[in-house]
Amino acid sequence: MTVHSRRTFAQDPAALARDKPRVTELRLSAFAGHRAAAFPLGPLTLFAGPSGSGKSSALRAYEALALLGAGAELVDVFPQPARCVPERARADGQARRGFRIGCTVDGPAGPVRLDVAVQAEPELRIAGERLTRDGLTLLETALRDPGRRAVQASWHTAGAAPVTRAPLPDDRLGTALLPLRVAGKTDGQRLVLAAAEQVVVALRSVFACDPRPARMREPVTVASGGPGGAGASASAGRLLGGCDNLAEVLRRTRSECGNRHAQLVAALRAGCSGPVADVLAEQAGDGALRAVLDRGDGVRTCVGRLGDGELRYLALALVLLTGPRVLEVDPVAEVPEAYQSLTVLADGFDRCLDQRQKRALADLAARACGRGHIRLIGAVADATWAAAADGVTVVDLGRTRCRGM
Repeated sequence: MTVHSRRTFAQDPAALARDKPRVTELRLSAFAGHRAAAFPLGPLTLFAGPSGSGKSSALRAYEALALLGAGAELVDVFPQPARCVPERARADGQARRGFRIGCTVDGPAGPVRLDVAVQAEPELRIAGERLTRDGLTLLETALRDPGRRAVQASWHTAGAAPVTRAPLPDDRLGTALLPLRVAGKTDGQRLVLAAAEQVVVALRSVFACDPRPARMREPVTVASGGPGGAGASASAGRLLGGCDNLAEVLRRTRSECGNRHAQLVAALRAGCSGPVADVLAEQAGDGALRAVLDRGDGVRTCVGRLGDGELRYLALALVLLTGPRVLEVDPVAEVPEAYQSLTVLADGFDRCLDQRQKRALADLAARACGRGHIRLIGAVADATWAAAADGVTVVDLGRTRCRGM
C-alpha cells in the first residue's frame, strides 16, 4: 500500500531543497540482539563488526521503518516477527512479547523523533507509537483494548481542543496515515503534518541491495525481465535488489547518460582486472542480453567470466552512480525527486571484494554521498579500508556499543 498525501512539502519547496529530510539516528531499544542502542547515521554510514554483532539486524530494522513509512502492513514488514524479539525478553502476564525501534529525522521541520513498539506475540500488531519534536508529543498511540483491531490515537491540535482523538489501524504506522487524517487548519495541525511528512519522505525511498553473482551471470531475457526468462520484471529497465537484470539496466543507462556511464567505466578500470574501455550489453540471436566488458583491443569479456568480487564491485558501482529512476524503489510520487534522498542499504557491502576494490568503492561512495546524490548504509566485516574516505560514519559493533537511549 502506498500512502498519498493531500499536502506536500511543495508549500515550502525552497526550504526542502536546502534541507532534504534525512534519517540521522537509528534507535533499537529492543530489537533482535540490540538493547538500548542508538546509532548515528551520516550520508555514508558503515556498520562494522564480526558475524553475530548485529550489523544485518540494524539494516533490517531500518528497512522495516522504511516499509512502514510507505504504508505497508505489519505482516508484510515482519513476516517472522519472533526473530525480532530479543532472545531474553520475557512475556508479560498476558503472554505478550515484542520489540521497539525508532529513528530521528532531520529536515525543514527540525529534528523529529519516531518511536514504535510492536507486539509480536501472541498477535502481531502495533502496541504504541510516538512522534515528537523538541519534547512536544505530536502523535501518540496506545493499544487500549486488546480485543479491538485498533489503537487509540491522539495528535496535537492546539486549537479549540489541545488534541484530537480517533482510532487508527493497529497494523500500520500511524505517522504514515496522518496526512490523510489531519485537516491542517491550525498551527498545531500544520506542525503535525510537516513532521509526519518529513519522516515519510526521509524513510520512503530505500533500495536494499545485495548483488548475487550467480544470478548476474545468467542472460537476461528482456521480454520477461528475468534472468533466463524466469518471470516478468516489476519494472522493465529498473535494477532489482539482487542485480539479476544487470545487463538490461546497463543497456538503458549507457544510452541515457553518457557522463555517468563514463564515471562507471572509470570506476571499473579501478576495480577490475585487465584493461576496460567500456561496459555494455550485447543482444544474442535468441533476444537475451549479456553484459560484457570491452577490453579496447577487439576482445570483449562476458561478465559471466568475472569473479564474484568483480561482479559485486560492478553492481555496487552502478548503484552508486544511478538514482531512483533506475533502481527498483518506491519514491514519494507527490514530492519532486530533487527534494528526496535515496538511501541504499547494502548488507555485506565488502563481501568478496579485495582491498583495491574496497578502497575504490569507498571513494566512489564518498563522492556520491557527499553530493547528496544518495545516502548509503552498509554492513561490513571491517571498515579500516574506508578510513581514508571523507565523510564516513563508522559504527563499530565489534568493539563498543553506541550510546544508550
